[in-house]
Amino acid sequence: MSSSPSSSAHNVTWMSPAPGCGRGLDPAYAFLCDRQAAWGIVVEALASLGFLVSAVLLLGLVAWAIWACLPRRRHSRGLGGGISALLLFLLGVAGLFGLTFATVIRLTAQTCPTRVFLFGVLFALCFAALLARALALQGFAAARGWGEPALVLALAAVQVIIATQWLLTVLVRDGLPCAYSQGEFVMLLIYVLCLLAAALVLTLRGLCRSCCTYSYGPAHSRARAQAALLFLTTLLSACIWVVWIALLTRGNLAMGRQPGWDDPVLSVALLANGWALLLGHVLPQACFLCRAEGLGKDGPLDFAGWTSPTGGLPGLGDSTKEGHDNGSFQSDGPGHRGKGQEPMLRSPYESGFSMTEIDPDKDYSIPRPQTTNTSEPYDAYYGNRLSD
Repeated sequence: MSSSPSSSAHNVTWMSPAPGCGRGLDPAYAFLCDRQAAWGIVVEALASLGFLVSAVLLLGLVAWAIWACLPRRRHSRGLGGGISALLLFLLGVAGLFGLTFATVIRLTAQTCPTRVFLFGVLFALCFAALLARALALQGFAAARGWGEPALVLALAAVQVIIATQWLLTVLVRDGLPCAYSQGEFVMLLIYVLCLLAAALVLTLRGLCRSCCTYSYGPAHSRARAQAALLFLTTLLSACIWVVWIALLTRGNLAMGRQPGWDDPVLSVALLANGWALLLGHVLPQACFLCRAEGLGKDGPLDFAGWTSPTGGLPGLGDSTKEGHDNGSFQSDGPGHRGKGQEPMLRSPYESGFSMTEIDPDKDYSIPRPQTTNTSEPYDAYYGNRLSD
């Protein structure tokens, strides 16, 4: 009995492995080692590097939060929410790099649910974190403190429900194998696109507000830098999404490269967006948090040795006097009681000036110019008589 064409092709594939791959390797994993399809090896290497950097940053941020922030809870109360939101964002970015391997591997019954579920959920987590950070920078009450990570989880949970419902409907209720078309895959990501659009609008609004606010100081400079980086990161993510959606739905078909280019398009989109989020938001935000925590170590201002600017001038009193040395604030003590003593009145503005030193018999009025010419007083003042 002769074998079918499909089984023959399958046997040929198994007997002649791709260059660089071992004999007996499942053809679904051929792009991981095929030297002729170099995109798979390049994407795999960059994704591995991105995942390693994300994991190191995640562990380093957790260690820094434990050893640097927890012992100074009084000065680091406002950093807990920002650190938690950044940790969630790092989890999403690391997941994007890990999901890249599921797109390098060909679409199978095992990789299909992973792509459908994790692709939208991980991007929803990242874009929700950008959205919450933009709201926090603009002072919205819902994103202050621990409300920022709570908002991130709440927004990402919506995409979890959407992806879970689709998988349950297809795999459990209908009993169909996991498969999707290009348009159907994009339709599952409509909510993620809404999050991305909202984040883009809010980051642009925050950037405009920071640029139009005339304020100076390091705090305002950091806020403006954060707003600019958030907007650039969100804008770059939006451009990446527009490109890969256009290629997946229209471009590959128009160029006659469908479905051969579908998996490379998804892989490159995941890789590019992951690095954009890592370099554009994670690293700068970690630096801002560390700087804010370092500035928070300083205690409250101490005015114990404060002196007035005129304290060193002669005749203006001692510059190191405290409040109780001012006679205007002294109460009647044992030395001030008695009928023969009058209360001493002092100005609250100058400690060395006493109201009792003013002699009421003296004239302290400002002298005015006087003249004896009552008929024409201004003639004598100017030294000549005005002519008619």
